[in-house]
Amino acid sequence: MSGFRLTRLLAGSALLLLLAGCDPFSEPRTMMDEYVERVGQVLDIEPELSGTAPVQQIPRRRDRVLPLPDLELGMLDFLSLYGCELQYVVGEKNSVMGRVMQPLNRFRYEVNFIRTAGDCIETINNDELKETLEQAIASKRATLPVAIWNATWGVEEAESLFTLAKGAFPVEPEASLSDLAREARQLNKAVAALKEDNLEVDLGFWGKVHQRWQAEHRGGQLLTSASLVATRLDDATQVIQKRLAGRPLCLNGKPNNQSDIVQSMFYSVYIGRVQPYLASLRRARTDLIEPLSELAAMQASVMPESFRQWYQWALALEGEESVWVKLDKAISDHTRSWQTLLEQCGLRPGV
Repeated sequence: MSGFRLTRLLAGSALLLLLAGCDPFSEPRTMMDEYVERVGQVLDIEPELSGTAPVQQIPRRRDRVLPLPDLELGMLDFLSLYGCELQYVVGEKNSVMGRVMQPLNRFRYEVNFIRTAGDCIETINNDELKETLEQAIASKRATLPVAIWNATWGVEEAESLFTLAKGAFPVEPEASLSDLAREARQLNKAVAALKEDNLEVDLGFWGKVHQRWQAEHRGGQLLTSASLVATRLDDATQVIQKRLAGRPLCLNGKPNNQSDIVQSMFYSVYIGRVQPYLASLRRARTDLIEPLSELAAMQASVMPESFRQWYQWALALEGEESVWVKLDKAISDHTRSWQTLLEQCGLRPGV
C-alpha cells in the first residue's frame, strides 16, 4: 500500500469517527479494537480480532460461605454464668436476631465470645463449668479462621466488588482507588493479627470496607480489562509477526515513507493512548488486586476449592492460569515485536 493511499485511508477513518461524534479511545474495548485495526492498516496486513477469553465470575456466595458450627451452652451452665459478661454475649447470640447473623456480625460474636470467655474463666470456681468453658474457648479458636473467611470472602459485598456487569476499567476513572486500597491493606493487617491470636484488633472499620465494596465495582472491571487487553495485544502482535515474516518494513535499515507512517502511529496511538492505559491497569493492580490477593492467600488453609480456582485466575500474581501473568506476557511479547519491526528501519524504540 502506498504511503499516500494509507494516509488518505487513515484520514478518512478519522473523519468518519469525527462525523459520528465517536472517540474510539474513550472506552477500553473500542480503543483496543481500533488499535489492532490501525496496526493492520499501517502494516498492510488484514488483522483478526480474536474472541476474548471468558472472564471468570467470582463463585456464588453459597459456594464461598463455609459452615460454622454453633456452640450451645446448657441452660444450667448459662445461668451459672450470671454476673459474667459472657452471659450477655451468649444471650445476644441466642436471641431471634442472633440466630440469623450475617457473616460479619457472626465473626464479631466469635471474637467477642473468646475475649469475654477468657476474662470470665478466671472468676469461675466450679471445676466442671470451668473445663466446659475452656473446651468452648478452644473450639471457638479452632473455628475462628472460618469466621474470618466468611466475614471477608463470604459476604455479599464481594460479589458487588467483582461484578462483571459494569464493563471494563475506565480509560479515565472518575475516582481513584486510594480508599479501596487503603482499606484492603487495613483489612490484611487485621486478619494477620487475628491469625497470630491478637484478639484486641479494632474491628470497627470492617463494616465500612464492605460498604465500599458494595458501592464500587473496580475488581470486576479490572478483570474484564486485563482479559480484553491481553487478547487484543496478542492480536496486534500477530499482525506485526506476519509482517516480520514477510517483506521488511525498510530495506538496508533506511527509513521510508511507510516506516514514517508506522512510527507516527506507534507513538501517537500505542505510546500516546494504549500505554497510558496499561500503566493505569498496572497501578490499579498494585493498589487493589495485590492486597486482595494477599487477603485470600493468607487464608489458604480454609479456602473453598471453587474459590481457589477463581483465585488462581483472578487474584494470583503467579501461575499459568493467572490473567495477570497472561497480561504481562502479552505486553512483553508485544513490546519485543515492535522493537524488532522498527529496528529494521533503525528506529528501535525503548518501550
